[in-house]
Amino acid sequence: MRKITRRDFLCGSAAAVAGTMMFPGLASADVDTSEQVEIIMYVVSDRPAGQDVVDENLNQLLLEKLNCTLKINWIGWAEYQNKYPLLFSSGETFDIAYAATWLNFASLAQKGAFLSLDEMWEEYAPDNFALQSETALAEATISGHYYCVPTLLSTYTAYGPIYRTDLTGEDWDGVMETWEDVEEYGDAILANNQAIEPIDIYSMGPELMLTYMQSLGYMWVSKSYPWLWFDPTEENPTVKSLYQFDEIKDFLEMTARFNEKGFWSKSALSDTDSTKLQNGKSALRFHNIDTYASCVANYGESVGQSWGYSNFVADNSHLPYTQDCMVISNTSKNPERAMALINLITTDQEVFDALMYGVEGVTYELNDEGQFTITDTDLYAGGALWAARSDALVRYQAGYPEDYATKKEEIEASIVAGVNSEKFAPFVFDTSSIETELSTCVNVQQQYWWPLELGYTDKDSGLEQYQSMMEIAGIDTVIAEAQAQIDAYIASL
Repeated sequence: MRKITRRDFLCGSAAAVAGTMMFPGLASADVDTSEQVEIIMYVVSDRPAGQDVVDENLNQLLLEKLNCTLKINWIGWAEYQNKYPLLFSSGETFDIAYAATWLNFASLAQKGAFLSLDEMWEEYAPDNFALQSETALAEATISGHYYCVPTLLSTYTAYGPIYRTDLTGEDWDGVMETWEDVEEYGDAILANNQAIEPIDIYSMGPELMLTYMQSLGYMWVSKSYPWLWFDPTEENPTVKSLYQFDEIKDFLEMTARFNEKGFWSKSALSDTDSTKLQNGKSALRFHNIDTYASCVANYGESVGQSWGYSNFVADNSHLPYTQDCMVISNTSKNPERAMALINLITTDQEVFDALMYGVEGVTYELNDEGQFTITDTDLYAGGALWAARSDALVRYQAGYPEDYATKKEEIEASIVAGVNSEKFAPFVFDTSSIETELSTCVNVQQQYWWPLELGYTDKDSGLEQYQSMMEIAGIDTVIAEAQAQIDAYIASL
């Protein structure tokens, strides 16, 4: 039988949308279920108020299908930076944890925090293993061994403006393809709505530079450190920081002009309101296609708003599948059952729905197309185990835009395996030897680059000061390490 791949299950297929996807011909996990066990899992998110109702329903299913129950422990957003690393150094007994590139998956794997999955994955999670792409399997491999189960959901580097189309009057032609179009759009917003900020910026920091560099075809070394870039089309790319790119001066000139025009608040970096776009206080935000779809579903025609989205990324690629993944703790008492559970929640629609959406008729409802609606977001807004999502099982939210599936298919079709940025998709930046320098550089980025990016400081003297402070912070050491790892990665291909 032909191996079933991720591409067979792209979101937008009739079966996936209807929520009836099955996995014909795939084996099921061969695991001893004679003894009932409790599997303990850690996830990173705040615990929803209605989680007790969800847990009761989910565990009833798990008892029937795998003779186990699942206890989910939650590490809140306010504490994860300190508490998450301690999970793997405290000796606490648990089975599964959410992991990610942004949670230093590779570094923790090298330190022995997780069990190797070499013997268990294909035996106890065969359905999941069969659906993994070669790229995902490569990303799960650290020092020659599998250490995580990557997400089966295809996500992309595609990024660009999400914007209201009902606020410009007749002062804008509706075209959103270039940065000049962004400026024309912002001018139209100000001409028609003086109380609305054309571009959404708040205290989490701007994403203008991130999008700008991608629009030029450059690729980040790690999205966690978006001040290290290289040209993926080069045979032997050179890693550079922002101040080393000639185009950055043009970028800073543009953003200084945006600031002078009033495209964002003069106090944006102290503004903690992350809901300005949704609440009609701003008109445009740079983000991904899924955020666009969510805006349309939640703040579309039902409240008199209309939306558009453009992908500004010149060279699309898949985001690392280890951006969301699951690991088995080295303290697990039931690793085989834990692997079987991972298999179940990533390939069984009924179990996936119970984990991610809750109880049908209580926390969510489905329409005739299999699209979901959360009944009360204050009670339960959806599960936080993002690593469980797959192209096959994830459901569209009711009200998603008609062009969502088409836009995703266009992005997928533009990606060619082994070429340009996609060639580097499996690359994982190991930061274990430069953690001190990176931490200092992150602080410099926020203190000196963010105000510069928003035009709050002079573009020439500000850029010089930024470079000086980054060099003091140890950027040269970071660049040298990143370059060595990129070179080694290319040599391994």
